[in-house]
Amino acid sequence: QVQLVESGGGLVQTGGSLSLSCAASGSTFSKHAMGWFRQAPGKEREWVATISWTGSSTYYTNSVKGRFTISRDNAKNTVYLQMNSLKPEDTAVYYCAQDRQIYGAKVTTSTAFAYWGQGTQVTVSS
Repeated sequence: QVQLVESGGGLVQTGGSLSLSCAASGSTFSKHAMGWFRQAPGKEREWVATISWTGSSTYYTNSVKGRFTISRDNAKNTVYLQMNSLKPEDTAVYYCAQDRQIYGAKVTTSTAFAYWGQGTQVTVSS
């Protein structure tokens, strides 16, 4: 069983930055693509970014391109989401997730992810 634990959320002003981390248990972390999703109040969960199992490929939803950066450290079993130039519309609970398959790349649908963290709140004030 894989456990994912997010950290790094908080309250920040518009234009500020936050860095999220997601630590994973298990020995197969390095073989799985990892993703970040978010869910704002009253809205459906939304895909934000994915990084391939090697870390060589990254993918972003259009609304965060150029502002967010996903990365991973396979030696630490950790995936990161650096968020810059934050906007009030980025306010949400952010979740990390692990791809159901191994050796994946561009995985963007929530059903493709088998394991989820508990989420961390990000609030951007205007």
